[in-house]
Amino acid sequence: MSEFLSFAKLGFHHIADPKAFDHMLFVVTLCAVYRWTDWRKLLVLITAFTIGHSLTLVLAGLRILQVPSDLVEFLIPVTIVLTSLHNIAVSKATEGGTFSRSVSTNYLLALFFGLIHGMGFANYFSALMGEAGNIVLPLFAFNVGIEVGQLAIVGVFFGLYFCFAKWLKIAHRDWNF
Repeated sequence: MSEFLSFAKLGFHHIADPKAFDHMLFVVTLCAVYRWTDWRKLLVLITAFTIGHSLTLVLAGLRILQVPSDLVEFLIPVTIVLTSLHNIAVSKATEGGTFSRSVSTNYLLALFFGLIHGMGFANYFSALMGEAGNIVLPLFAFNVGIEVGQLAIVGVFFGLYFCFAKWLKIAHRDWNF
């Protein structure tokens, strides 16, 4: 298997592995307040998370950033809780149940929280890179895998959303408020 495919597969499994429940929960939390018609906004939001994740990996791969794993393991669940609270606060602030979000705030949060989630893998990524001088291809491939994994999670989420909304007649507002 080529180096690109190896790192892409590693990125996919990093985000979509059932053991990566924290990442999956974060992605679902980001998506929960959107409708499937907002797929373009979601794509940008998920990509903002990947960019934040990537920046952390670049810093770790270049040996600029090293964060204690205990701190990261504490911060990752905090990002999920804060995203959930943000979703609730913004939802409650809207009138008549119509959900309107500040897009730039959401993207900045996804980017910043992506930095934190990236720290969870940064030390391992740094060790994988060893003394390799060029981290561009492995980092790009890894992030392609992460993006594909996140899109798979979003696809499964919206498939379930469709089932709840169409077949079980559960309104979108019922699971967001």
